[in-house]
Amino acid sequence: MELLKLLDRPGPEFTPIPFWFLNGDLRRGEIRRQLQDFHAHGVDGVVLHPRMGLPRRIGYLSETFFSYIRAALETCRELGMRAVFYDEGMYPSGSACGQVVRDHPEYASLGIAVTGSPRPGDEVLAEKDGKLLVCRPTGGTIRGVHFGEDDFEPDAPLSADLLNPDAVRRFIELTHEAYWRRFKDYFGSTVIGFFTDEPSITGRCVTGMKPWTRGFDKLFTQAGGSLQNLFALFEDGENDDTRLYNRLIVERENQVYYAALSKWCADHNISLMGHPDSSDDIERERHFHIPGQDLVYRQVSPETGDLTGRDSVQGKCSADAARLLGRRRNSNECLGVCGGEENPWSMTAADVKWFLDYLAVRGVNLFIPHAFYYSIVGSRKDERPPDVGPHSAWWPHYQMWTAYLKRVSALMTDTVLHAPVAVLCRNRDLTPETVAPLFENQIGFMYIPRSFWDSCREEAGDLVCGDMRFSAVVDPEDRFPGVSRDLLASPRDIRFPAPARDVRAIRFDRCGTACVFLVNAGETDIETPAALPFAGRVGEYDLWTGRASRFDGVLRLPRRGSLLLFSCPEETFEALPVRAVPAPLPTPDFTLVSHDPASAVKVYEARVPAAAGLLTVEADEMAELSVNGRPAGVSFWGPHRFDLTGLLTERTNLLRLTVTGSRANLYGKAVPYGLRP
Repeated sequence: MELLKLLDRPGPEFTPIPFWFLNGDLRRGEIRRQLQDFHAHGVDGVVLHPRMGLPRRIGYLSETFFSYIRAALETCRELGMRAVFYDEGMYPSGSACGQVVRDHPEYASLGIAVTGSPRPGDEVLAEKDGKLLVCRPTGGTIRGVHFGEDDFEPDAPLSADLLNPDAVRRFIELTHEAYWRRFKDYFGSTVIGFFTDEPSITGRCVTGMKPWTRGFDKLFTQAGGSLQNLFALFEDGENDDTRLYNRLIVERENQVYYAALSKWCADHNISLMGHPDSSDDIERERHFHIPGQDLVYRQVSPETGDLTGRDSVQGKCSADAARLLGRRRNSNECLGVCGGEENPWSMTAADVKWFLDYLAVRGVNLFIPHAFYYSIVGSRKDERPPDVGPHSAWWPHYQMWTAYLKRVSALMTDTVLHAPVAVLCRNRDLTPETVAPLFENQIGFMYIPRSFWDSCREEAGDLVCGDMRFSAVVDPEDRFPGVSRDLLASPRDIRFPAPARDVRAIRFDRCGTACVFLVNAGETDIETPAALPFAGRVGEYDLWTGRASRFDGVLRLPRRGSLLLFSCPEETFEALPVRAVPAPLPTPDFTLVSHDPASAVKVYEARVPAAAGLLTVEADEMAELSVNGRPAGVSFWGPHRFDLTGLLTERTNLLRLTVTGSRANLYGKAVPYGLRP
């Protein structure tokens, strides 16, 4: 069966492509060693990301800098890995680490502000009640790559005016063209994309200002806008002119910045990758060849849930943008600072799995983990941690994570989505409160941003957009009155006898096979009868273990579980094994036999009689079990379960449980680890 063959051997195309923080005193030998290590752990691509901590001897875009980029590319080519260039030093993108503005101060970011006393050089745009609306430089900056160039530090690089075509051309000349001149032989083969990172029109560390550029007043008034009504932007108000302003700013940035980068990448046989600034910036995805987003700072999380707030729309936003634009892939720069601000190195593997599944079930099919650190020496370890790669506790077993991400990415690529509900939306208004009940009731939907509304039509009570047909609609402007508004009456991706609010589902066809992919977004195991919306035999595939079996009509989703259910031809179904459900074993009395605080490792032993079944233990964080000296498995989140069927064969068996604690115990604030009492 083609689908099962794909999942069993998904291939390097579907690799995670982590940010690789080039943040230390780079050396060619160390670059080669680290890339070889990544590759040995199943990582077949990297984003080459200049990052805070580069020594001053390695100036951004200098020949020394490019010599290390070449070393990385040579190694990637040798290993068959793919590389993505990061277009800034460090972020947000668009200023070439201040070089765009250095010799051209007129290219600095501009904005509008309300003031009672104008400064020299201010351009007065409007007056109201003794206040002036003025255009002036924002003074915005970016985070640079050398110590002393961070927010509010003296050498923080100035940001550039991304609404000014001349400034953007200068940016492309300094960055993209510089890479092309040196590495053109790698483009389209080893190098697959340029990553642009949350470009900011005003720059960072700016308050009380809104984006602007010279001449924008004429564009705005020619479109019918009144400059005087823009005072509402600073009064938490909204009117027709503020809405016009927001739309024109998006259009201008798309035209001047994103379209220019997109065309350059297409002309040079690579993809524009990366993401806009906000989670609900769906209109700014238009020019990305691989639309993307950025899940950081626990914007959603196991403790707050996945359905509340504007950030809860991401993943779904980029996946639907990709579908509408006809793009095969969509990405997410995920896991950055997802340990929490109080103890950022304290990110559990259980959290990692939750975040990955949150994205996967919404359709993300290219994962960009944030981040693998070249160095964690000194303050580098405190710059937007944690490291989720070689400096993590689970790195020795990282092949299991890469295998999972490759299967998920392969599964969610080239799909035909089944979604009965269309959610018409405006940019930065993706109505999370409206779509939450759809997620909770396993009803598929698709976002349709405003720029696509004119291509939609009403037909026989349905909404038709391209080759997709919807039987119900969220329609904020009542453009399609003949289409049902009864969202919860729509067909479900999977049906349960009682509500299962923590089950997330997505229904699609892959390799010509009807599929439903499910994840458990909650904190307890789920076991419930389930009925699928397609007839015939049904198989199930555990993407974590890579095992297929027959589906017996009962959905079993443990905590942090995910599962694919698929329509199965009779001959394939008969060849599948019956899913084994081993009986639980009593938890033995483990004794602590060693403790190494320097590596946060505790080792326990227990002696048990011969038996068969499932051993469950509660421990923080990663648990590895051996039976009579033979490996019996590794578990990354609790409850830790080990199937001991066929392993306990002697009269007395020695169980050895090794528990490795969070890296917060090495690099942050200590947290508990080991067996729970």
